[in-house]
Amino acid sequence: MIVYCFYCVLSLKAQPEMLLRDPMETDGLLQGRQRRSFFEKQGVEIGFAPALFLAASAVTWGEKKGIREVRNRYLPGFKHTFDNYAQYLPAAATFGLKFSGVKGRNKLLRSAFSYGASLAIMGVLVNGIKYTAKVERPDGSAKNSFPSGHTAMAFTNATFMHKEYGGINPSYSIVGYGTATFTGIARGLNNRHWFPDILAGAGIGILSTQLGYFFIDRIYKNKGDNLNSLSYKQGGAAPSFLAIKWGYANATHNLVKNLEINASSKLGFEAGLEGAYFFNRNWGIGSDLSFTSFPITASEIYTPEAKDPANRNVQFLTQSIGTANISAGPYYALHFTDRWQLMLKAHYGYSIGSRGTISVKANPPKGMGGQQEIAAYKPSNTSRVSTGGALTYKLNSRLGITGYADYHYSNPVFKYDFNERIVEIEPEFSNRVRMRNNMDYVVLGLRLTAYF
Repeated sequence: MIVYCFYCVLSLKAQPEMLLRDPMETDGLLQGRQRRSFFEKQGVEIGFAPALFLAASAVTWGEKKGIREVRNRYLPGFKHTFDNYAQYLPAAATFGLKFSGVKGRNKLLRSAFSYGASLAIMGVLVNGIKYTAKVERPDGSAKNSFPSGHTAMAFTNATFMHKEYGGINPSYSIVGYGTATFTGIARGLNNRHWFPDILAGAGIGILSTQLGYFFIDRIYKNKGDNLNSLSYKQGGAAPSFLAIKWGYANATHNLVKNLEINASSKLGFEAGLEGAYFFNRNWGIGSDLSFTSFPITASEIYTPEAKDPANRNVQFLTQSIGTANISAGPYYALHFTDRWQLMLKAHYGYSIGSRGTISVKANPPKGMGGQQEIAAYKPSNTSRVSTGGALTYKLNSRLGITGYADYHYSNPVFKYDFNERIVEIEPEFSNRVRMRNNMDYVVLGLRLTAYF
């Protein structure tokens, strides 16, 4: 479901046949062939979604160790092998449908040719880059981490399913890309790949199948064997949607002010999924699943009264404050035009705080001191309320780019467990401290919104 949004990007093309045409442009077809827009050009159709993934891989390259740290904080012992098999499921399901007589875009033989060409392109790209880049895996087992071959195979197979059956019913594409996303996430959780490896693998997988179909279509001189006999399932008028989102989170006050160690929370981020089902054009109900993280600045304290000289000039290093959030509530949609839409929401939900650590690093003369964990902290799980608005520009009837602004409020108790070292440095601290601190923050971000 996560990559259903990107599936919609793949579908931004204008087919000559009425059955696959964007419903918002059908009237124009009755008046004659219209000039193709930017998103309908074949080069954009082939490369747009892969370019998004590859660009995201480049952008996150410098943060790959920080992203792995999140994995190590939440699921350090995760180890399963289902990703070795899940990567093949979309292709197996596609051929199963073919053998069962379910009519797709192409007949069996042409589908096999298209799939074979896609695999060949993917194999050349993945292995050519792997053994040229020689990036070490997170677990240190080999130097062939970039890009992820499992993820590339999974997205090659998912795009194959989308090409053959996505035009009949979007559910096929949701299943295919959902399975591929599941595979990519598992590669990261198993500590076999960095996050940029997974993104690049997804981009290469999609690009490989797009190119495979491009070349085979040239040989057959059409877009598919069965296009004229397929029926396309159009979405309804209600703006039900699924979206993947990313935004910057700004706390309204310092989240660690009660510690009195001269540290402060910085601009954080929010990432997650959001969706809603609308009963009519205006009213619906939906939910939100997100993760929020606020980095904490390092701070230095000079304590000349400390007995140990190594403790007289120390630096406190605090892990970012992170929460997992789930909420639900009503939505109201206001339609300005066919393209522009405003959506308001009011949510009530639950916030789950993640455990973090505070370390102290002594700064004495060379050869003395070091870094040591001196405390652990955790915001308590608590309820939260949210409200916000989102403005969407619809690229077509099924896909939109959304800017959103949300406000979230919760009031957790921060629980700190200090060891004896911090008591020696700061005698007024007790070993266990409980401090209530509001976590209210504003998020400004973007969503890729898919309508169904």
